[in-house]
Amino acid sequence: MYANDGFRELDRQECLAMLAAVPVGRIVYTRLALPAVLPVNFCLDHDGAVLVCTSASSDLVTAIDGAVVAFEADELDAALHSGWSVVIVGSANLVTDPAEHARLLRTGPPSWVPAPQEVYVRIASALVTGRQLVGGRPLYDMQNPS
Repeated sequence: MYANDGFRELDRQECLAMLAAVPVGRIVYTRLALPAVLPVNFCLDHDGAVLVCTSASSDLVTAIDGAVVAFEADELDAALHSGWSVVIVGSANLVTDPAEHARLLRTGPPSWVPAPQEVYVRIASALVTGRQLVGGRPLYDMQNPS
């Protein structure tokens, strides 16, 4: 972000609080050497990691297990020209520990498309960035630009 670009940079805690308030985000990953984006429902774990529940046989699991991915979520109001966007970058890994999997069955996000064998994917929040635009107001004087 550039100084005076009209956006306010969010700190890590603000980013995580905003993410916790929305149910859907997008995983950005590489598929067949090309960028791919997939909307998913999710929740945040206690450590700020993104948790996703999906089919064990999905192409997504094959593509992202052990890879560095980005995860983005946002909330926008086109009428008010306001909103926010948060991006998390980190390693995506299948949850393989039986105790952790059992915990996530109780507390993790349910899949919106149930499958016979569901797995949880954890995306570590190694890098968390976000920005907010409030009411389309610039942070600088449009009449007297410097």
